[in-house]
Amino acid sequence: MGDRVLVAHQPAYWPWCGYFSRLLDVGELVLLDHVQFSERGWQHRNTAADRYGRPVRLTVPVRRDFGQRLTEVRIAEPDFRERHWRTLSETYRRAPHFNRFADRLQELYARPWTHLVDLNEAVTRLILDALDLDVTLVRTSGAPPSGTKTVALVDLCRRHQANVLRVGTGAGAYLDAGLLDEAGIRIEVAAYDHIPYGRTRSRPSGLSVLDLLMHEGPRARAVLTAGARTAPFTSTPREVHA
Repeated sequence: MGDRVLVAHQPAYWPWCGYFSRLLDVGELVLLDHVQFSERGWQHRNTAADRYGRPVRLTVPVRRDFGQRLTEVRIAEPDFRERHWRTLSETYRRAPHFNRFADRLQELYARPWTHLVDLNEAVTRLILDALDLDVTLVRTSGAPPSGTKTVALVDLCRRHQANVLRVGTGAGAYLDAGLLDEAGIRIEVAAYDHIPYGRTRSRPSGLSVLDLLMHEGPRARAVLTAGARTAPFTSTPREVHA
């Protein structure tokens, strides 16, 4: 019997390429929506870029409530939908594959979102479909794992019958490798190397995967595959993006 890999991540708004490069060979993504909301994270914001590579920040306005869980976060201004659709339209209207995704984006922003996590899940599903990745999404808020940090991850691995936990390069800051080893769970570190793309092969690194889709269309998955790499957990490098 082969390895079963668990990928668990907080739902994010238009995540970067590395988020999806971890999912190229798995059938399930566990969305950690039971965790506490972080205003400084990528849960409600991300970065696109205009035709010249200049950054364009997209931020979903949310209602602040100290200590609230991600699944409880409500969107503060319904008209953000019009603003973000207009921003994306203006930013990418000249991109080679804008028309391929325009209808789906417009439909996404036409829906009356009230909770951030529902919007983020819809965004994730849209991207997975665009990348032709058959990945099931499972939210932890329906049945939160026991404990926190590594204890919670061990519990999730057991629930999903996984013997490999795939994490980002910043996991060394919080993982208890000994605890995972005792549970018979191997740690695999996933990293993503920026692959030049776009007509001039000069698009900036660290942008939302939406930028890759707009410029590469059907070739986007191949670009992700070229940049994805995994290695055994041996050190504690810091992650530069979520």
